[in-house]
Amino acid sequence: MFNYNVRGENIEVTQAIREYAEKKVSKLERFFTDVPNATAYVNLKVYPDKTAKAEVTIPLSFLVLRAEETNPDLYASIDFVVDKLERQVRKYKTKINRKSREKGLDFALPHLDTPVKEESSDSDLEIVRSKKIELKPMDSEEAVLQMNMLGHDFFVYHDRDTDEINIVYRRKDGRYGLIETASIG
Repeated sequence: MFNYNVRGENIEVTQAIREYAEKKVSKLERFFTDVPNATAYVNLKVYPDKTAKAEVTIPLSFLVLRAEETNPDLYASIDFVVDKLERQVRKYKTKINRKSREKGLDFALPHLDTPVKEESSDSDLEIVRSKKIELKPMDSEEAVLQMNMLGHDFFVYHDRDTDEINIVYRRKDGRYGLIETASIG
């Protein structure tokens, strides 16, 4: 069962809104049988043009679910973001199961939070945010799946075959690139 952290920006999160968001997001729990202490972070935001955005992030031990949707109706934003997350989970589970059958492997699925984001200015290269991530062995296809699940443009992973740290990324043309690393010395 998920714990919920529902917060709002430019909107007061009423009991009715909180209950609606929790009820909708709880539909995702049926996909996971063993999720102790998992927290669903729901961020609701209303913009000056009165559109509403719902963002949901659910970090689990083997993947991070994340999606966002914007709609003129706050409740519709919540509905759409949950639908999007459900499609992501189904797609991810289908691909992982298919890949398992093809290779005869029992996958150790990754647990990754969002990558480190660094901000820089012309005069100062101060790191303003830092995160530690756990890299579990996977192949490049799994890394691309995880990157897409997170909605990021790149993903760092431990390559199962080469035992090196590699990076997959989304190119400007929409295809994917791979940066392979090698240890020196």
